[in-house]
Amino acid sequence: MPEHASEVTAAGIARLAGVGRAAVSNWRRRHDDFPKPVGGSDTSPTYELTAVERWLQQQGKLPSVPLRERLWQRADSHPDGVPAALRVAGSLLMLMQGDPAISVSYSAATDEEFAARLPAEMETALAARFGPEHPVRLPDSLDDAVPLLRTTAKFAEDTGPAQTYEFLFGRYLDANPRQFTLTPQGPAELMAALAGERPGRVLDPACGSGALLRASSATGSLHAQEIDPELAALTALRLAMATDPAVRVRVRSGDSLREDAYRELVVDTVLCHPPFNDRNWGHDELGYDPRWEYGFPARTESELAWLQHSLAHVRDGGTVVMLMPPAAASRRSGRRVRADLLRRGALRAVVALPAGAAPPHGLPLHLWVLRKPDPDGRPPGELLVFDAAGIPGHGAERAPWYAVSAAVLDVWAAFDRHGSVPDRPGVNRTLPVIELLDDDVDVTPARHLPPPAAEGGAAALESVRDRLAMTLRRTAETAPAPPAAGEPARWPTTTVGELARAGALLMRAGGGGTARADGSAAAHAVLTEHDVVVGGEPTGLLPPGRPDGGVEEPVLVEEGDVVVPVLGGGAVARVVDGASAGAALGRNVYLLRPDTTALDPWFLAGFLRGTANNRQASSFASTSTRLDVRRLQVPRLPLADQRRYGERFRTLAAFEETLRQATQLGDQLVQGLYDGLTDGTVRPG
Repeated sequence: MPEHASEVTAAGIARLAGVGRAAVSNWRRRHDDFPKPVGGSDTSPTYELTAVERWLQQQGKLPSVPLRERLWQRADSHPDGVPAALRVAGSLLMLMQGDPAISVSYSAATDEEFAARLPAEMETALAARFGPEHPVRLPDSLDDAVPLLRTTAKFAEDTGPAQTYEFLFGRYLDANPRQFTLTPQGPAELMAALAGERPGRVLDPACGSGALLRASSATGSLHAQEIDPELAALTALRLAMATDPAVRVRVRSGDSLREDAYRELVVDTVLCHPPFNDRNWGHDELGYDPRWEYGFPARTESELAWLQHSLAHVRDGGTVVMLMPPAAASRRSGRRVRADLLRRGALRAVVALPAGAAPPHGLPLHLWVLRKPDPDGRPPGELLVFDAAGIPGHGAERAPWYAVSAAVLDVWAAFDRHGSVPDRPGVNRTLPVIELLDDDVDVTPARHLPPPAAEGGAAALESVRDRLAMTLRRTAETAPAPPAAGEPARWPTTTVGELARAGALLMRAGGGGTARADGSAAAHAVLTEHDVVVGGEPTGLLPPGRPDGGVEEPVLVEEGDVVVPVLGGGAVARVVDGASAGAALGRNVYLLRPDTTALDPWFLAGFLRGTANNRQASSFASTSTRLDVRRLQVPRLPLADQRRYGERFRTLAAFEETLRQATQLGDQLVQGLYDGLTDGTVRPG
């Protein structure tokens, strides 16, 4: 075996071939020419990747290895680990972004020339982009990384350097879900928009994967600090490729509270998603730190320490937007700091997001918008509180994210311009600061918002009752007929992976893509994992394309496609209807597009929903379940029989949708009556 050759585990071979691990074990036992292990352990051996690919192709089990899978396998099997692989691959991609012709100049070079010339060019480019103290450390030798770098360059020629790095970085984050706390794209874009358009200098002192700075429209410089050195390096490369070359990027590693890398830096905006509930933030060491201008935070108030750290770095009048846990708005240990923030006019708005908007998903996190007070100005006397959970959705469903974001931005823009906005019961209110300066200094939005009156009063509730009665009658009419008894089936079966290889269906993974420049609404809609689960229309939005990165084409769904979410462990498969056709496919959702001359979509979706089918195709971790769509089984039946089953599954889906509507209307009626009876708009009769 060549020195430093890439290695792959049995699980990796299974992913390459689209089979289960049991199939790989069978190949090892039945085929004498199957590649021998070259490393690992007795229980988890590893194999040379090139030899495995060659064997699979010779056996006809892998007609062609997708280039993106080959690239990820090379990164995943790098001898120094995936972060090291992404550092060298990202450095090459940054070179290619600056000089697209560089891949051509290296394509004719030998491996030895490639490894000898590249390090110096990489170091020069890194220092020019990040300054001399950048966190991207390269190995002394690139000999073992040449296959990875060549595959990276080949993939980037068609996909683009920035998109290639996003693919690799995204795969790395997905493979380590418990290691990182990520800020989702939607909240990140909302935070950047709340901070204002086109700030000059922006800082994120707890940058993580760089989502907040990537969403920012900074025109001068981006500054970031991350306590994890490996993540700091990878985030630096991500920001460099996602940002206009004219914007300076500076990323440092270290603990921002204990070892601030930007002590003298003053910026226009700070965006921050700090660590929550961290009792080891430096309380015992930083008691006399000058950053505590609004009061020394208690040991349990790490978020208020990060908040004051952020305020210390903005100019007078500069903006800070923080993602905060809801407890920070009401804990007694933080009331003195909150009181001083209010008295001096630093805290301008508290926005409660819907539960699930960002991790931890069970909590309705808050956004705090702050302005550093002008020492010569008069402090404002009002605070804006906004509860996004009060924005009406469809029936009992909560409002889609784009509606939440637009509502928050509209109200904030009016409040920021005029100092006050009309109150909306249950949604937003402008509060005099003096009303909040009591013993609790509680700024939780829901506690200061009167509940919305039952919309339309008793007449509207009567209308809901009539619609519910009609829906319940339709539910009874569409209820499935009594099932006919039968023996357990003994069909010959195939898998989704085998159907895809045979051309009977097209399988695509969602999650990529950027919006088109034409601003078309259809091009921006995303069918999210949540939409598939609840049977709703698309509610997501594609991120905007970067001026220097072009447009990454998303996977668009068509009527008759079958979409399957892969996380959560539920048996869900949905046939796309005309209302969702044309939307982009969201993250953690797979698209199956059957050839209707061989495979009925309703038949396919129905059998994919079987509980036993989902159980055997799922992998179970301590905190999550992931579905391997390729392993889902489908009976081999003639098309006429498929359509017979498909029609039955279609009527079940219609019955399920009617039940869902009845549930929503019932919830709406019950809650409306409770609200109406308690606020007096409905009488007990």
